[in-house]
This record gives sequence, C-alpha cells and structure tokens, in this order.
Amino acid sequence: MLIKSPVDEVKKRENSFRIISSILNQNGRNALYDLTGLAGGFKLSQEDLDLLETYAGPAIFESQLQNLGKAHLGGEKILAFNRTTSGILATILALVSSGDEVIHYLPKFPSHPSIPRSTALVGASYREFDNLDEFEINDNTSLVIITGSTMDHDIIKEDEFLKIIELSKSKNIPVFVDDASGARLRTVLYHQPKAMDMGADLVITSTDKLMDGPRAGLMAGKGEIVDLIKSKAHQFGLEAQSATIVGIIKAIESFSGERMLDAFRKKHLVYEAVKKGINSIRETPTGVMLSADDLINELNQKGVETEFSPADVACVFAALLLRNYHIVTIPAVGMPGASPTIRIDLAAKDAERIDKDYIVKAFIETFSHLNEIVNYKDACELILYEYDA
Repeated sequence: MLIKSPVDEVKKRENSFRIISSILNQNGRNALYDLTGLAGGFKLSQEDLDLLETYAGPAIFESQLQNLGKAHLGGEKILAFNRTTSGILATILALVSSGDEVIHYLPKFPSHPSIPRSTALVGASYREFDNLDEFEINDNTSLVIITGSTMDHDIIKEDEFLKIIELSKSKNIPVFVDDASGARLRTVLYHQPKAMDMGADLVITSTDKLMDGPRAGLMAGKGEIVDLIKSKAHQFGLEAQSATIVGIIKAIESFSGERMLDAFRKKHLVYEAVKKGINSIRETPTGVMLSADDLINELNQKGVETEFSPADVACVFAALLLRNYHIVTIPAVGMPGASPTIRIDLAAKDAERIDKDYIVKAFIETFSHLNEIVNYKDACELILYEYDA
C-alpha cells in the first residue's frame, strides 16, 4: 500500500499544498483550478474586519446569522460550528450516551467517517443502512441520522427521507440530517423540501459546499435541542468564531443556485467527451466523477494490473492532475477519511475559467501517465509525498 494510515493522508495533503503554493507563487491564482466544489472563502469587508473581536463580533452578527440561517435551512434556532464535523460531534455528545445506538440511513455507503467516529467516542454502537427494507430501530436507539447527499453526491429519494422520519417519530427518536451538500443539491436541483420542512429535528450543512462560504458548519433545529448541543459545543471549543460567522453570513447572502443549474446543464457534454477515452467516467448532479474502483476497472480493461489499493491509485491520479494540470480534486487535498473519488464539480467558481477541452485533455493524459507508473512504488510515492519546486 502507498497510503497506510491517517498520518499518510495528512502527509499527502501537505504535499498537495506545497504544489498549490508553488503554482500560486509562480503563476498566480488564475493558474489554479479548484474543481472540488469546496473552495469557499471569506468575503469580508473592512467594516466586518473591525468587528472581529471575541465578544463584540458574535454579539453584533448573531441576529443576522439567525435570520439568514433560518431562511436557508428552516428551523427554530441556528448554530454555527467551525466544521460540519464539529457539529456532528457536538450533536452526538449531547444526545447519545454510552450503550445507546446511533442509526444512520444514507443513499449509498459509505458514511462520512465523522459519524461512526463520533459515535465510538461516546461508547455507543453504530449501524448504517442504504436499503429502506432493512432499516430498523432498536429499543436503545437514541439518534437517527439521515444523509441527504453522500460525499460522492448520491441523493436520497424524497419518499425514503419521509419514511425514515415517520419511522423515527413513531418511536420518539430525534432525527438529525447531515445535509452537508444536500441542503443545496436536493433543494435546487431535485426540488426536494428543506430537511426541517420534512419533519427533521436537526439539520447541518457545510457552508463551503456548493456555496462561497468558509469551511464551517451551519446547524438549524428545534430550539431546545439546539441549546443542548450549543452547551456541548462551547465546552469542547467546537463553535464558530467571529470571522467564520461573518463568512457564513456573506455566503448565505450571496448564494444563488444559478451556478449549480448551469453546471447541471453542461455536465453531459464533459461526460460524453471524457467517456471516449475513459469509459468508466460517470455523471454527478453538477459534473463528472471517476470512483477509485472504476479507475482500477478501467486500468484492468486496458490490461494493466496493480498491487496498490483503489484509493492509492485514485490519489496518485489526483496528484498527477494537480501537478501537471493544476486541477484540484478532493483525493489530493481531502482530510483523512475523505472520499477517494475524483470528482470534477462544474459548479465551482473556477469552472468558469476552464473549458471542456482542457478537462478532457487533463483526464485522458493523466490516465495515460498513470498507466506508465502505476506499478512503480517509488515513482508513485514521489508523486504523493515529495514535491520539489
């Protein structure tokens, strides 16, 4: 294996940052194409900066956060976190005890790793389902989690969403929706209702996913439950600070689904062009993707075998895309446990500066390069971990 542990994942990420730094220093920001759909940012004015103090900031921005957050997600009360993962952890700390069970329903395995990891921290058991016929709630279940859209943008069906809520409510179990990207994908592209409008007790979204905010979590929910979670968040330092809160406010104010709708219209052209050279490419709601398993299958179809895992190979592919074509994808820069799927999100801001032909060329030539090195461990490790500008 090339990537043996979360520590290796961090080292891989650090190497990608060295590459990005070199690109920016030598060629400027317009030479980098962040197509993760997670670029985010902080659109702060000088007036905002003057208020970024420990207590003055949250005091002045709280009412805006509440009003805009409710408009975006619904619910009775809003809470901001430094990460969506932080919000998931705070929720499980507040609502789940040792010996309890957390049940998770998602459109397709696997779950985001923060959910089972947080459950394990409190000594609770964890089960996940992606088949409604198999879904069940036990007597010791204290929380049901629904994922609206997976890391690879598989979308839950609305009737399944409603059925899980109905089953949970029949046993008085609170429902928490991880709608990291789904709060926009589901509602804008698939015209599904907001999670709170479907009867959820809590929902959280990532303000850098398909919107121009910081990497942060925005939670909405029933007031009493949010208060419990807020107390845990403050005890463990999980809450968002002033700069992040302002960044979230600016992101919601500027959010428009038009880029997503435009990507939804354009994606098929990119898909058809890449498919001529890489048959395993797939469409997503806002672009194209090549899963780690599909990448291995594509190599096998070309007569290439490798000893490395699908995730290893996908990360090498992503590193080559970054080095040679300055295209940022999640396997190159993601946190430990992030999906190894190579996904091009045409709703990303940088997609406006890159054309179909460049993406096609990058994919086809990177796949050819991968063929040449995929069985050379030293070469692959250099690509993943060593960058000399």
